[in-house]
Amino acid sequence: MSTTYADYTQQAQEQTLKLIRDSQEGVVEAVRAWATALEKAVPEIPASPLYDELPSPREIVLTSFGFAEQLLHAQKEFVESVLVAAAPVIEGQAPKKASKSS
Repeated sequence: MSTTYADYTQQAQEQTLKLIRDSQEGVVEAVRAWATALEKAVPEIPASPLYDELPSPREIVLTSFGFAEQLLHAQKEFVESVLVAAAPVIEGQAPKKASKSS
């Protein structure tokens, strides 16, 4: 059984994502240990009307990643539209696949 380009790509992507997730898990654990160790050493932030108006770190992350998701989706739609528009040229230049029955 031969490995196709799609199989190879999927395996590489899965391995890359696993490595990224594993390293992210390590960073989260290190930050958790750091935060626990320093929790009592960090002074409380005094009350301030300006502070109350600022978004929380979580709100900043949600807003930023929400925008990034929308941008990635728009880029994907754009590229798909370009491929459809270029299909007559792309498909005309593609090599013919060999028949499996030969």
